[in-house]
Amino acid sequence: MAGQECRKWMILVATIWIQAFTGTNFDFSAYSSELKVVLGISQVQLNYLATASDIGKALGWSSGLALMYMPLWSVMFVAAFMGLFGYGIQWLLILHLLSLPYFVVFFLCLLAGCSITWFNTVCFVLCIKNFPSNRPLALALTVSFNGVSAALYNLAAVSINPSSTQIYLLLNAFIPLITSIAALVPILRQPPINPLPSDAIKHEQLIFAVLNFLALITGLYLLFFHSTDSSTARVIFAGAILLLVLPWGIPGIIYARDWFQHKIFSSFTLQGSGFLLVDADDLEFHKEFLSRENSQINVMSYGVNCDRPTLTPFLTRIIGTGGASDQGCCGKIIGIDQLFMLGEEHKAGLLVRRLDFWLYYLAYFCGGTIGLVYSNNLGQIAQSLGHSSMTSTLITLYSSFSFFGRLLSAAPDFIRLKLYFARTGWLAIALVPTPIAFFLVAASGNEAALQAGTALIGLSSGFIFAAAVSITSELFGPNSVGVNHNILITNIPVGSLVYGFLAALIYDNNAAGKATFSVQMMTDSVVCMGRKCYFSTFLWWGCLSLLGLVSSVLLFLRTRPAYERFEQNRTANLLD
Repeated sequence: MAGQECRKWMILVATIWIQAFTGTNFDFSAYSSELKVVLGISQVQLNYLATASDIGKALGWSSGLALMYMPLWSVMFVAAFMGLFGYGIQWLLILHLLSLPYFVVFFLCLLAGCSITWFNTVCFVLCIKNFPSNRPLALALTVSFNGVSAALYNLAAVSINPSSTQIYLLLNAFIPLITSIAALVPILRQPPINPLPSDAIKHEQLIFAVLNFLALITGLYLLFFHSTDSSTARVIFAGAILLLVLPWGIPGIIYARDWFQHKIFSSFTLQGSGFLLVDADDLEFHKEFLSRENSQINVMSYGVNCDRPTLTPFLTRIIGTGGASDQGCCGKIIGIDQLFMLGEEHKAGLLVRRLDFWLYYLAYFCGGTIGLVYSNNLGQIAQSLGHSSMTSTLITLYSSFSFFGRLLSAAPDFIRLKLYFARTGWLAIALVPTPIAFFLVAASGNEAALQAGTALIGLSSGFIFAAAVSITSELFGPNSVGVNHNILITNIPVGSLVYGFLAALIYDNNAAGKATFSVQMMTDSVVCMGRKCYFSTFLWWGCLSLLGLVSSVLLFLRTRPAYERFEQNRTANLLD
């Protein structure tokens, strides 16, 4: 039994490695300026290449289809070879070893973006299959490490050649393949999945707490330890690899479980601790939540026992009682087709007819997606503001704070017994830093403002990316989350195209001294210098992110009664 437990944790560590080294899209801004020069393209055309990577992510459903006919390990290696081909050819191109037309480079970027989603699918399947009782914790932890990819690649690139930007493409091509080879043995030796007793579930949650603490240390290390000197960077990079290897000690913890329980664990009680996701008796309710049939029974019971769900006085003042004479503020908007319960399955046809989905879509579109587009433009932003030497620092800053944001997405699950708050409310809070950051950078183009804004945007977008899967599952059903979440993330390529085109058009026009767009497309690559290059863009992005914040607040107000009802039902089940 202990051997099976060890193999399960080895799979989790392998998943962490995969996520940590396959977020290759986050370092696009490190080599985008040189790619622009080599191809002789405009900023608008460069934006299309960034969009191509996001379009590749929208094709992530193909990995699910592949899993129906291929073993998991082979899907992982297909992803690795897609990245090897997509990034490797671009590396040869940027070295002037071959020449390719623009549309071929576009396809290579699309292929590279698709490889990332295939890796993500492999990781999601491994977490869901091996940690069914603590699925949210496993997903939040592993997805978080995707945010440190840029920081790790930056250290690796500086360690090899600080003056080279094309080295990023070479690393993007080969490191995911090497990681896949290292993760192969744990994936091939997956243990059988057996139901866990309540004490084993608690023990599993305690290990997740330790792993989250170790992840926090890793993020802080990557944030504060960096260097432009190759010899120093090698030492720092070795330390980062050591921190990623440390979780391999988890199997030793499993073997020492009996000693730990008898000598230390018995000296204090974790009963009712706010640091655990669920109580022992709460497990059955979580299983019930995942069942559509049980959820339908809960709906019927509400209909029998009361005329309408009971709302808090605060909510009653805001949305009213729902009667004919309802005069509550925004009552009409909040009350239209309001979600009654969590976990009800929504097929695609029903999903796109719900106002809640489109509020959610708009919040993501004007929040996480706009942050991703900002990261794609970091190279040009730093260059235009006269801070080209800061590009690698900004990439590390965005990556590290994106990692912290992803880690924070697990906070609602850890503290839910002490403080229960609707996950859509956490989403609204996470969106607050984004408009603040854009207006801050627009107001001042100095180094401090640029670094602070980048950190805030990374923190906000990281939280949204990691929390989105759980929110989609809760609002629109866990069994349909695969399809529904893919529908949601169609906003990424759309937003990448729209926001990036807006920024590139303003950039090119300023670079040409208000030249027409058609002339810009016919000329060679140009560079825009000064705050004017992105000033209007930051204002536009800030206003759009405010729209996303308003949308998330409306979503919270509309879904809060369903979350409160769910929590009341959970508490009642615990008391029975």
